[in-house]
Formats: sequence, structure tokens, C-alpha cells
Amino acid sequence: MYNRGVEKREIFVDEHDYNTFLFLLKTYLLLPSKGSDPKTAYYSKKNLNGQIELLAYCLMPNHFHLLVRQKYRSAISDLMRCVNVNYVAYFNNKYERVGSLFQGKFKAVLVDSDSYLLHLSRYIHLNPASRGKNFADYNYSSYLDYLGKRQNSWLNPKFILDYFKSAERTKLRDYFSYQAFIEDYRVDSEGILGDLVIETDH
Repeated sequence: MYNRGVEKREIFVDEHDYNTFLFLLKTYLLLPSKGSDPKTAYYSKKNLNGQIELLAYCLMPNHFHLLVRQKYRSAISDLMRCVNVNYVAYFNNKYERVGSLFQGKFKAVLVDSDSYLLHLSRYIHLNPASRGKNFADYNYSSYLDYLGKRQNSWLNPKFILDYFKSAERTKLRDYFSYQAFIEDYRVDSEGILGDLVIETDH
């Protein structure tokens, strides 16, 4: 799923904005029950623990991509409603603005094949390169988690990594690692994904 800022405006201006959005994702993905932790009690009115899994993500200045696996039909909508309402309230208060931040309802596409799933994760993790950033050490995507350089309990990279022999490249001519699939694979993932590719200003 993905969404972007209204009128293609920035939705993440500084590091704290990115971290706040990730905190909200973590909160709703992990909370076992409301009120169990006073630090997160305010956000815990909706319990999504075990109902939806985050497989990959990338946050860019004016849009975000999330790859999720839901366990019931409305799980994605519930997650996005909870995260977006709280994030917009935070953002509008911080920057003294009112009104919508996102360009309408998020957009989602059903992943109906293994190939589509893998190319979608590749497209998401390569997204920072479209802005001239180094995707390999980009802090606001899940690629570092996939390479084992960071671990977050609210993310499940194993679901996709199980398709590969290893996560990291183990030798120069290693064609069976996830890292090689991301960094060396020459097939155009955007052509395969079609309508899922979001149009953004780079």
C-alpha cells in the first residue's frame, strides 16, 4: 500500500517526523492490549497485534510504501486509520497547519504471486535511489533489517527472506541472496508492478 502528501507536499520534514510515523506503526503492530504500557496507552484503543504483519517499508519525504500481510479483511484499513489520524494530528500541531495531509485514502494492490511479492519488496527497497539517496544505508526503509544490520520486532523480513538462500551476499558471484536480488538484478521491477508504481516528484 502507499500514499503521498496532498498536492505532493512533504509529509516528513525532519528526522523526528520519520521516527514518529515509525513509532505509530510499531505501536499498533505490537500492542497486545490497551493500557498495558502508559507510554503507549493513548494510542492503544485499537488492538491489531497478530492481525497484520509488516513485511517491508520505505518512507520518503512526500510518500510512503508499506508491504503488509493481513489476517482479516479490514486490517489494513484499521492500521492506516489509526496511524494516519495520530500522525496528521502530530504533524498539524507541530507545523501549525490545519486540514488534510495525505492525498485521499491510501492505495492498495493485492499481491497474487510470489514473483510480484518479491519484485514489490525490491521496488520498495530501491525507492530511495529515485531521490539520489544511497538505498543500502537509508535509515527509513526496512532494507537494513533484511541485511541483519538492524532488528525490529514489529517487522517480519523472514517471510520474504525465506525465498532466498541467504540475506547478505556471501561472495562476489552470489546470485541467490536477497542482497544480490536487490542490488544486481537487472529486470525492471517497475514494469512488472505496473499500476502499483506511485508517481512522485523526484
